[in-house]
Parts: sequence; C-alpha cells; structure tokens
Amino acid sequence: MILNINGGVFDLSSPKIMGVLNVTPDSFYDGGVFSNEKKILAQVEKMILDGADIIDIGGFSSKPGAKTISLKEEEKRVIPIIKLINKTFNKIIISVDTFRSEIAEKSLNEGASIINDISGGDLDKNIYQISYKYKAPYIMMHMNGVPSNMQNNPKYENINHDIIKDFTSKIDSAEKKGVCDIIIDPGFGFGKTIQHNYQILNNLKLYTVLKKPILVGISRKSMIYKLLKTDPSKALNGTTSLNTIALINGANILRVHDVKEAKEVIKLYSFLKENV
Repeated sequence: MILNINGGVFDLSSPKIMGVLNVTPDSFYDGGVFSNEKKILAQVEKMILDGADIIDIGGFSSKPGAKTISLKEEEKRVIPIIKLINKTFNKIIISVDTFRSEIAEKSLNEGASIINDISGGDLDKNIYQISYKYKAPYIMMHMNGVPSNMQNNPKYENINHDIIKDFTSKIDSAEKKGVCDIIIDPGFGFGKTIQHNYQILNNLKLYTVLKKPILVGISRKSMIYKLLKTDPSKALNGTTSLNTIALINGANILRVHDVKEAKEVIKLYSFLKENV
C-alpha cells in the first residue's frame, strides 16, 4: 500500500510510526507536559530521532468526558505549533488531529499534510472537501458518540461487523467527495468497552476487507492500564505487547507516545515476518 503525501510516495509495505504530540492541558496521559516551544521542539526532535515517520498534533482533548473547546481556542493551540515544527523540522510529515474543517484547512496551509479526524466526518461534513482540495490523506476514525458521552454504556450488535459497515458507508461518501487516500482507525476506547476493544484487536484482520491502511492507537489507554490495575504512566509494557499483536493482525501504522519502543517492536516483527 502507498499514500500520496505532498506529491511523494509514502510506502506502507512496512509498518510506520505516528508520534503523538498533545498540546492540550487535559489529555489523559501527557496533558500540559508540552507547554512551551522549547519542550515541544525537544519532544519532536526526540520522536524523529527515535524513528517517527509522522508527528500527530492535537489541540482538542478527546479523552472520555472531555469538554468541548471553541474553534478559536483550538486554533490558538495548534496552528502556531504546526508553523514552528514545519519551520524547524521541514522534512517530517505532520498530521493534525482535528474534526473541524476550518482547523484542518489552516493546518494544511501551515505545513500539515494529513488530516486525522476522530469523528470520521460525522462532526463536520466539510472536512472531506478539505481533504480533496489539498490532496491530503484522511484518517477516518470510528467513534460511537462524542467524547463527552461516548463511554456512557456503548452497545453494538456485533462490534466488528457494525464498525466495518459504518466504515463502508463513510468511505463511499468520502470518495464521492474526491478523497483519495483514506486510512482507517477502528477507534480503540472511543465508545467501546474494554471487551469491545479486545474484540477489535483480536479480529483486526477483518478490517483488511476495506482495502485501506489500518492505523491502531492503543498507546497507554485504559484498555491496558485498567486491566493491569495501574495508570497510564505505567502502561508502556502493556502498550508494547498489544502493538505487537496489532502488527501481527494487520496494522500498518502505530500511533504512539513512545516512539523508540514502537520502533523496536516493528524491527522485531519485520525480522520475524521476513524470515519465517
């Protein structure tokens, strides 16, 4: 599989890493940690040196129960950081984690190359047109509800069948609007119980029927630390274990807080795959 990014080929024949940079004060793991330019640049440099292929910048916390912020506040958080990173590390691919078409367009104008939409277009239908206009790859995530209510007793008839059906419909809608490069993300933790999350992970291969690259974002999430009876800061070993399973089951991109460890997982997985 390949994507067209900035007119170049982004080859997904081997798994890639998306490093997470949250510039929010209230993210579940690293909220408020990267609060000034020096810390932000140091973290981005570390992720690049550790092997990140993409840096994902988010200014809107999507943790369960998160409150909505204004478009103006999201712009204030995100756009200057995209400008800064693009100016300092102009070869790194930047994705913007937003569901708002206005933020997506401003981000693409300032150096971002990918739109990462947690709502899959549900919260702003205009985002498909922005992806088409800028020929920007579009990450389509599945979410049941919105962050403020998504964990209020989520239910499905058949979790994987329901998500694949939803993706099929949305992919059709996006492609009719001209979106070319779509990446799917089943949305671990977004309107799913712990059991739902593991049912998705265990059956991730089912999603290859959609013939789209698969992104998996399970880094330090509650599906790990709640089962281990710990907290996000102590969930790295669990993250590494589940990322290994995700790769075996067909993941093309790992979205992580800890790039070095993810790079090691990919290296070992790739060696195993090539030498079996």
